[in-house]
Amino acid sequence: MNTPQTMHRSLCPLSTALDLIGDKWSLLIVRDMCMNKSKYCDFQNSPEAIPTNILASRLRKLESNGIIVKHPYQTKPIRHEYYLTAKGAALLPVIQQLAIWAHQHMPDSLPPPEAFLSAKPEDLIRKRDNQSSV
Repeated sequence: MNTPQTMHRSLCPLSTALDLIGDKWSLLIVRDMCMNKSKYCDFQNSPEAIPTNILASRLRKLESNGIIVKHPYQTKPIRHEYYLTAKGAALLPVIQQLAIWAHQHMPDSLPPPEAFLSAKPEDLIRKRDNQSSV
């Protein structure tokens, strides 16, 4: 029986990946997490200006599919920080290459920041683990 997380247009690996992260916003949230953003307000302040209802929806979708986890950092009112899982951090080389491709082939795009290009998935997991233990 299919659940919302496992329903796909086809079993093509590219199609199944796009079903999960191929919308207009999800990879931008992952990009922000790769650049040390972790709070809801951090994502809202990104230059793309994601609407709050869409941000909340994408964070829920990414969490339910094991791309991110959330941890409370405040109780009244409850607020969460979001971190990439190992599965989510494994997207880093994909989005790095996509950013390089865009810069090479889209004349108006900026060069990817060196800190972004030099990041490694294992570093993102360590950051999350270090934050969780604080």
